[in-house]
Amino acid sequence: MRIGDLATRSGLTTKTIRYYEQAGLMPDPPRTSGGYRDYPPAAEPRLAFIRDAQHAGLTLAEIRGVLALRDSGEAPCGHVTDLINQHLDEIKRRMAELRKTRTALRDLAQRAAETDPQSCSDADHICRIISPPRQREI
Repeated sequence: MRIGDLATRSGLTTKTIRYYEQAGLMPDPPRTSGGYRDYPPAAEPRLAFIRDAQHAGLTLAEIRGVLALRDSGEAPCGHVTDLINQHLDEIKRRMAELRKTRTALRDLAQRAAETDPQSCSDADHICRIISPPRQREI
């Protein structure tokens, strides 16, 4: 099947398919006598896997590793499980950071609501909301 047909069937663009070839995610397809790419039927489910793996948050490098395992005849399930757990751990870490940031922003929003913009002329401070004046020690 030609690249345009594969693009239509997979919902991807021809540019994306060529990029996946260059990135090592898709094997180079055989060529017709006229030099056109002639994709085998297995190209369509491979592209679907790449798309689904990206939607799950896997990087192209991680997807390449999964495909390499499968192409070598190994079942990649254990490797995929490890990747999923790593991504879940990273999401938990990022969510904790976002909760801290939300708390800090809520505190700043409260301070902003209580701050009179007319009182923000102190040349020693850039912004009283973000960095309030410190009490000087005696």
